[in-house]
Amino acid sequence: MTQQHTHTIQLKNARLTRDDRTLWTGLNMDVRAGEFIAVLGPNGAGKTSLLKLILGLLPLAEGSITILGKAARRGNTHIGYIPQQKSFDADIPIRGRDLVQLGASGYRYGVGGHVPVSQAHIDEAIQAVGASSYANMPLGLLSGGEQQRLRAAQALVGTPEILLCDEPLLSLDIGSQQAITKLIDAYRRDNNASVIFVTHEVNPVLPFVDRILYLANGHWLIDTPDNVLRSDKLSELYGTNVEVIRIKDRVLVLNGEDAGLQHHHGGEQ
Repeated sequence: MTQQHTHTIQLKNARLTRDDRTLWTGLNMDVRAGEFIAVLGPNGAGKTSLLKLILGLLPLAEGSITILGKAARRGNTHIGYIPQQKSFDADIPIRGRDLVQLGASGYRYGVGGHVPVSQAHIDEAIQAVGASSYANMPLGLLSGGEQQRLRAAQALVGTPEILLCDEPLLSLDIGSQQAITKLIDAYRRDNNASVIFVTHEVNPVLPFVDRILYLANGHWLIDTPDNVLRSDKLSELYGTNVEVIRIKDRVLVLNGEDAGLQHHHGGEQ
């Protein structure tokens, strides 16, 4: 892994639009190597669009983005991507091992180049996520947690310097959420990789997060969790009264006018 870049992703005065609507503007963000950033916000705030921007799939309307010192582009093999959890059909003929192999062959979302990887390397990636015992089984017969471990192996098989995670904990039980989050954190620590982790549920990742990027209402806020998950800060961001409640080691974000916020950021899945 290349260690020459102190910052893996740099956004300067960035404005992103979709269908003539500004998702966010004026975003300045320097992501350090080895940094874990959680991306929070309501539906439609531009969280997944941010990942697509980094993957070179969307252009900026204004400002600039660089990935490892170069312009964002499709097929950047320095980026790994874990998509949202979606179940495979029960009769799909692909094995777990085949899914990981596709990650090395360039058929994963946002990656177009071929990464030469040996079968031994694929075995190592599968073992690293704890999926060796079912890697040869058909994907459709595996649980959601098992499938998501294999998606993680697919993203990690090329040893990326940047790992993008698009709500990888959706539809998973608490145990699987913790397991997936821990293996992602272990990878970034072992490889000094940057993690951009989009999530509706911050509590499973809170122990690992360095900073939170909160997108809402066309605006943004980025800082440490303690400085972002505050009633005054989020009330200002949303333009309405938001209450942050801490119960032991859990955080709930509540808005009396929009109970949906509780689901997005603190409530149970």
